[in-house]
Amino acid sequence: MWHDMFETGISYGEKTLRTIIVYAAIVVLLRLAGKRELAQLNTLDLAVVMLLSNVVQNAIIGNDDSLIGGIYGAAVLIAVNAVFVRFQAYLTYRTPDFEHWLEGTPSVLIRDGKLQIETLRRLALRPADVIASSRKQGAEHVRDVHEMVLAPGGSMLVELEQSEESANQGDVQAIRADLARIQERLDQLLLQRPRG
Repeated sequence: MWHDMFETGISYGEKTLRTIIVYAAIVVLLRLAGKRELAQLNTLDLAVVMLLSNVVQNAIIGNDDSLIGGIYGAAVLIAVNAVFVRFQAYLTYRTPDFEHWLEGTPSVLIRDGKLQIETLRRLALRPADVIASSRKQGAEHVRDVHEMVLAPGGSMLVELEQSEESANQGDVQAIRADLARIQERLDQLLLQRPRG
């Protein structure tokens, strides 16, 4: 029993190489799939993600089902990701076009209160999903949205029309200061008014 838990079926070098190759392949496949895959998972997308991990499991660990082999594969995967993320950040600062190539460009989903239907079709996004996402970010209706963008990382960013923006503390303080000035002026006018 103990032997099976700690004796790996393949060499650590092979396991490392397998993990790096599978990681790179998944990064490329997700990039080719587009931002939509990262934006919102519907039922079909969730099924793909769940099955994807099972499909690539044997490619990473080979015929090794030992405990130590699984832990080693996970450690290599996390390390490869950490190195890649830092390398990506480094290249982004050195060569901005690299991030553009790797991540893609933002896509406008709503502009001036109108759904950009051609963009939605190209990205295979349903209007109902886009509208639901805009509501989660404060828009009651599509017409309340100045611009909604699907960022390269899959986030949906909403900029509301100025009339629909919520007041912040600075706005409230400015209104209070205006009201105080108005009250002061009214008090002055009341004092100047002839009594009679």
